[in-house]
Amino acid sequence: MFKSVGEIRDPVHGYIPMSAVEKDLIDAPPVQRLRRLRQLSGAHLTYPGAEHSRFSHSLGVMHLAGKIAARLEGLGLLSEEDHQKVRIAGLLHDVGHGPFSHIYEEVLDKYRSMTHEDVGTWLIEQGELKDVLKCHGYSPAELSKLAVGKAEGKENTLLNQIVASQFDADIMDYLVRDSHFCGVEYGNIDIERLINSVNVVNGQLAIDVASVYALEAFVIARYEMFKAVYFHRTVRAAEVMIVRAMDYANADLGFTSFRTPEEFLSLDDNSVIQRLLNIDLKENKCLRVAHDLARRYLNRNLFKAVHEQLAHRRSDFFINILVRDDIRLQLAKEIGEKAGVDPDYIFIDVPTVASVPYYPLQQRPSEIPVFETHQDGSKELRNLSEFSEIIPALVGYLDVVRVYTTSENRNRTAEAATSVLGQKPYSAKVTM
Repeated sequence: MFKSVGEIRDPVHGYIPMSAVEKDLIDAPPVQRLRRLRQLSGAHLTYPGAEHSRFSHSLGVMHLAGKIAARLEGLGLLSEEDHQKVRIAGLLHDVGHGPFSHIYEEVLDKYRSMTHEDVGTWLIEQGELKDVLKCHGYSPAELSKLAVGKAEGKENTLLNQIVASQFDADIMDYLVRDSHFCGVEYGNIDIERLINSVNVVNGQLAIDVASVYALEAFVIARYEMFKAVYFHRTVRAAEVMIVRAMDYANADLGFTSFRTPEEFLSLDDNSVIQRLLNIDLKENKCLRVAHDLARRYLNRNLFKAVHEQLAHRRSDFFINILVRDDIRLQLAKEIGEKAGVDPDYIFIDVPTVASVPYYPLQQRPSEIPVFETHQDGSKELRNLSEFSEIIPALVGYLDVVRVYTTSENRNRTAEAATSVLGQKPYSAKVTM
């Protein structure tokens, strides 16, 4: 039986109970630091309410992971110990995020070939979280892997799926939470219906086809939130500016050179902005650009999207733009030369980069597992695409290529971008 030692009032899920080990983990500095990381990095400059943090999201994931586990525990598929472990994993799943959340991911990957999951595993195994877990009788090595959905052993198969799968606790929470704080309606999904429809078929979590309407709404919410929030043109304008600022200043300011947990934990949204603003303007050009971008970001003097078009996946040219950073940099240079604009102030943005928090095509939504129950009581595992015609129809409208520059250079850059990337189709002129 889960033993609560207190509750936290959450604006999305109501009262969230916490156990003794959860309370001690929440009070630990690595989890408290998540209060200083905005969940949606620069989205608050477009949606003023989007000031929520990785901390509240982590509490929500812990809560929903526990609800899924309770459902499976009631079916006799998980134990009380499993229930507690997966709640801990949900709480710690984002502890490795850097400043500006997914924005930092792009810089971290470039210079350290790491993800926030790699950092999270390291933090749980090396720092104060390790001591808390050991004090309560849990294995830091096991929980560090379960927190990213990669715990070893057959006994952890279902727990991994609760933390990281097509309809895991993470996605469920960020859809409703991000929607709530952005003030949009797209993420209002029926979480209770989805959780109460979960079962296990052939060792895999699946949703009852009787709830396919709720699952369709869940998938559509992911697409709508991608278009309206995560890849909104103004949201991304702020984010690509911070990506480049951190990138250009990294060699001198050492944003990715941490060697100890303490060094990493010193990085948060405010500390990075302050370090960028404190750059000596007599330094090299890269540092001056980084300082300028940070100043523009802080004052919401954002870059403008001057060109936008669908990237057709049948075209090798657009496939390369989607997957290769060097190609995008070369094209930005060509556009800058044609426009007479410094290419340091031209960005080519695509939804496949690491700084985009959610890219729907990565998870192949048409293959979400569902199950049918036959008259003899047996369950057959199927794919969502077999029961829904809606989901495949959404796929073709996500790969968008955008070009950004400063407001004073927008006309010249727009003309040059159209020349380099091709004539802008009429559909690209419609505001998304």
